Amino acid sequence: MGDFTTGTIQKEPVRRQWTIEAPFDERVRELVEDWGTEKTPELIEEMIVTALKIARDEMGVADLKLINRSLKELRYAAKVFASYDGVRKVAIFGSARTAPDAPDSQMAEEFGREIVKQKFMVITGGGDGIMGAAQKGAGRENSFGLNIRLPFEQKANPIIEGDGKLINFNYFFTRKLNFVKQTHALALFPGGFGTMDEGFEVLTLMQTGKARIIPMVLLDVPNGRYWETWMKFVRDDMFKLGYVSSEDFSLFKLCHSVADAVNEIAKFYKNYHSVRWVGDQLVFRICRKLSTKAIVDLNRKFADLVREGQIVQAKALLAEMNEPETWTLPRLILTPHRRDFGRFRELIDAINIAPTA
Repeated sequence: MGDFTTGTIQKEPVRRQWTIEAPFDERVRELVEDWGTEKTPELIEEMIVTALKIARDEMGVADLKLINRSLKELRYAAKVFASYDGVRKVAIFGSARTAPDAPDSQMAEEFGREIVKQKFMVITGGGDGIMGAAQKGAGRENSFGLNIRLPFEQKANPIIEGDGKLINFNYFFTRKLNFVKQTHALALFPGGFGTMDEGFEVLTLMQTGKARIIPMVLLDVPNGRYWETWMKFVRDDMFKLGYVSSEDFSLFKLCHSVADAVNEIAKFYKNYHSVRWVGDQLVFRICRKLSTKAIVDLNRKFADLVREGQIVQAKALLAEMNEPETWTLPRLILTPHRRDFGRFRELIDAINIAPTA
């Protein structure tokens, strides 16, 4: 899995320029070398140095416990997901309180079953309600559960309980980070504060360019009014008061059928593969080259995104050599303004329907 921020943090040296005290610097390097680290030993060294600095920062025990436990949770989750790195995943949110026989639950179960047919795995909070229904549809073998320890309500559902892909978190923020980091699409069903929290979190990250653009579908049963009510608030209050922009509405879609939601996710990856920042350049990886006319049309329709130069079709850049699995894919490369990220979603949609060479 690539960096979920698409390489937003740039211009850092290959070798981290860390230091504490001369004798300790060498001892840290020797420790990492003796332990054996095949990939990016400089990052392991830097984490050790950070821990040593913490030891002299006179922090309280509560802060030390928080940092320690957070790191352990992030490390374990990354270890679990690593075995499924090449598989796309959909995060599914909705109320844990929805009854198993409710129409929303039946829809979530159908969605889980159908999205797996598109070669996606599902990630839920691991609880009951919408989460349990979606995992029942997807099946245990195609499911991850990111469970949160609560004094009430939240326990692992029977589908994922006892499975190696069930991960228990003490902190909401480490859990939320893994939802965003690991997912390639987002499906929201009617729910409460938690559902709203996750939905607005992802929208904020995409809107500000801090996370890659992914398809986000808001599902409700036919004639349901849950998301229409939400949309009315976003449109009549947030938008009209100038708190969000018109292009932000391209970041999500309301769906009243499973078929519509699954199609929205599947077509997002029809030709588009992934994206990455390389310095000031934004590199779109695509599965098939576009025609010359398609490139001309993209430059005409999305000239407002380009800060300098044009959208060009090219091969992989040298800076992308650390992602060999995408090396042979064609590229669309541009130097854009880092704003109006809803327009980036519109560009991806245009790429997916553009004629290929």
